[in-house]
Amino acid sequence: MTLAIFFTGATGYIGGACLEHLLGDGSFQITALVRSADKAKKLGEVGVTTLVGSLDDTDTVTKAAAEADIVYHTADSDNYGAIEAILKGMKQRHERTGAVPILIHTSGTGVLADNAAGMYDTNVIYYDNDVDQMASLPPTAIHRNVDLEILAADAEGSIKSYIVLPSTIWGTLTGRLVDLGISNKHSIQIPAAIKASIGRGQGGVVGAGKSLWPHVEIHEAVADLFNLVLRAALDGTAPHGREGYFFGESGEYCLIDAARAYTKTLYELGKSKTAEPDPFTVEDAQKYFKGTFFFCLGSNSRARALRGRELGWKPVKTTDDFLKSLIATTRMLAEDSGKDGATEM
Repeated sequence: MTLAIFFTGATGYIGGACLEHLLGDGSFQITALVRSADKAKKLGEVGVTTLVGSLDDTDTVTKAAAEADIVYHTADSDNYGAIEAILKGMKQRHERTGAVPILIHTSGTGVLADNAAGMYDTNVIYYDNDVDQMASLPPTAIHRNVDLEILAADAEGSIKSYIVLPSTIWGTLTGRLVDLGISNKHSIQIPAAIKASIGRGQGGVVGAGKSLWPHVEIHEAVADLFNLVLRAALDGTAPHGREGYFFGESGEYCLIDAARAYTKTLYELGKSKTAEPDPFTVEDAQKYFKGTFFFCLGSNSRARALRGRELGWKPVKTTDDFLKSLIATTRMLAEDSGKDGATEM
C-alpha cells in the first residue's frame, strides 16, 4: 500500500536531506507545502505534489494533514499556529478513518539550553530514553510549547508522535534537490556566529566560550536518523509520545574550539583582526543576531542520543570532523561576505 505523506520544509536544510531519502525509496505519495511557485514546479518534476503557501495558511495545512497517513514536519519548529493546524487535521483523519496517523516532528536540543552565556559548562546531561528527565523540561524552554501540544495529541490517541531533536548540524547538503536549486545546502547555527564575525571584522564568541553542545552531520546523522525513526514507526518498533524523543547527536564540542577554528580561518583570509576570538558585545548581539541564536550560542545543551542507537543508528562523524568542516564553511561564507551578516531563526 502506498502511504500518503504531507511534508513541510522541503526547501530547507534538514527537510531537503529527509526528502531526498523519501524520494530514493519511491514508495510514498508525497505532498509538500512550499512558498515558491518556482520551487513547486521543480518539485513536481521529481514526483512531488505541491501546495503553494506557507505554514500560516492554516486551512491549507489542516486539510493536507487530514489527507495524510504521515506528516513529516521539518519546517519552523516554533510555529505554534502551524502545529495546531497540523494536529487538527490529523485528528480529523483519525476520527474519520479510525487510523492513527504518524507525526515525525523536528524540534531541537535548544530545548535543553541553559543561561550560561558562555561563562561555564555543566555536568547536566540529558538522555533521550530517560522519560522522567525529558518530562522535567520547563514549558518555557525553547521549542517546548510546540512539543507539549504534540505530546498531548499523542496521549489523546489521535496521533503517534516521534520528535527528533537535532543539535548543531554541520556539513554541506548534497543531492538532487540541492542540484535543482530546491533545498538549502547550508546550516545556520554556527554560520550565524561566522557571519557576525565577518561583519564585525573580528572572530567572536559568546562570553568565554565555555559552553558545551552536541553536534551531528547532515547526511549520515540527521537524514539517516529521521529515516530510521520513520521505518521503525511504520514497523511499530519505535516508542512514541512521551517515550518518543530522538536526539541527533554524534559527539560534543566546546564553543571556544569552534570559535578558534573559524576565527583562525578568517584571520588567514584577512577577515579578522586577530587569530583568536574575543567576546561579542551587546551591540554585536543586537546588530548581527536575531531570534534565539545568540542565546543558544552561549548556552549549554548536553545530550546523549540513546533512542536512535537502540534502533540501530550508527553515526561515525567525530568532533574533529566537525571542527575541520568549519574551515570550508568559513571560507564559503567569507567569499559571500558582501551580504548582510544579520541572521534570524
